Amino acid sequence: MPRSSVPPFTSHAPPLGVLLRQYAAGSALTCVPVDQGLLNRGYRLATTRGDYFLKHHFDPETADPAAIARQHRATQRLADLGVPVAPPLPGRDGRTVAVVGGHAYALHPWIDGRHRHGGQLSTVQCGRLGALLGVVHASLERVMPTRCQAPGEQGGDGRSEDGRRADETAGRSRAAGPPQPTEPGGAAQRREAARGAAAHHCSAARRSGSTARNRAAAPAEAAAAAPGTHRPQHPRDSTQDPQPTAGDNTTDPLPAPSADPADTFALIDDLLAHVHRHRPTDAFDELARHRLLERRALLEQHADRRPPPGGSVGWVHGDFHPFNLLYKGDVPAAIVDWDRLGVRPRAEEAVRAAAIFFVRPAGTLDLPKARAYARAYRRTAGATPSELAAAVHRVWWERLNDFWMLRWHYERGDTRADSQFPAASALAVWWTREYDAVCEAFVA
Repeated sequence: MPRSSVPPFTSHAPPLGVLLRQYAAGSALTCVPVDQGLLNRGYRLATTRGDYFLKHHFDPETADPAAIARQHRATQRLADLGVPVAPPLPGRDGRTVAVVGGHAYALHPWIDGRHRHGGQLSTVQCGRLGALLGVVHASLERVMPTRCQAPGEQGGDGRSEDGRRADETAGRSRAAGPPQPTEPGGAAQRREAARGAAAHHCSAARRSGSTARNRAAAPAEAAAAAPGTHRPQHPRDSTQDPQPTAGDNTTDPLPAPSADPADTFALIDDLLAHVHRHRPTDAFDELARHRLLERRALLEQHADRRPPPGGSVGWVHGDFHPFNLLYKGDVPAAIVDWDRLGVRPRAEEAVRAAAIFFVRPAGTLDLPKARAYARAYRRTAGATPSELAAAVHRVWWERLNDFWMLRWHYERGDTRADSQFPAASALAVWWTREYDAVCEAFVA
């Protein structure tokens, strides 16, 4: 989920008169805040010419007009390929970003739809969800250039080898149509082979956390005392793909190092101190204390499994979760909120999204649904089982070291994410216990 805090809507009203004069959108009738976002501000705007979504790009990390314009170009290109998105409307001057009083705004068509979490999706629909994210990644690879590739990956057409492979895979999938039934006699052998391959990839992912570089890290006992800083629609075939522009090149860094347990131990100590000082003590404090102590014990046990930096990178949505996907009936109508569009490990976005869509209230994952989702993602994105296994390991480690909800609660006094904490904190514990089963679901 988004990590940036924004003040209440009442602290700022959009300058509708000035904004609407920049668009051919009529005169304002009503403007109602949409309160489901944690990153920026949104409004349902009704005018004499129809309904719109007005977005106030408020968060400092994502409010640069040039970055917003890049997001807008990306969504327009994706729309041209048939990906369900809602590109912004151009103003009278042709620009899609309106800056008024130092604030950036964009006007989008209003999409009637609803959000659906994994519990509201059938297994077949979960497969379609995975295929949709795979199409997003493959399509972004087609229309957005990146300079953040491993040596030798860049081809003469400006796209990475992974991007061309994803295009070819998606093309074969479209040409082949739905999978044909196979003789039941070979089903058991195929399942056994899949289980064997899954075990191999999961074992390899486990070993990746115990490389010589990671073994050289401080042991857990020293780390605990060391000071640290807190640190599905397929795109249509086209012979005239949208052309990227020089302004779309990114200087996003290569995958960052994984969380350092030394920093996490220091953060746990700080948060425990916050919990101890909070008066009167409530049920949230008790759960926070329990989870912090539990997590510290798990990190001491698994500190040697810290993963190396991530694998193949490419353009990703950056925040793919239920509140950023609208459905009309059973069909995805629009992927929204592209504020975190950037170059990052693709497979990790797939795993991270599954951990949000398919988490149950008790903090377990619906593994059959995750399996259907992951199979479809691998097929449409051209991702390999080993890439997904490594991503499972990195996202597991990320969850094991992540306390953003507690930091919001205790350091910022922001309680909007409190309702997510019970399931999210339990998931890290369950995932550690069921590591092999989770990994198998993503690679089999």
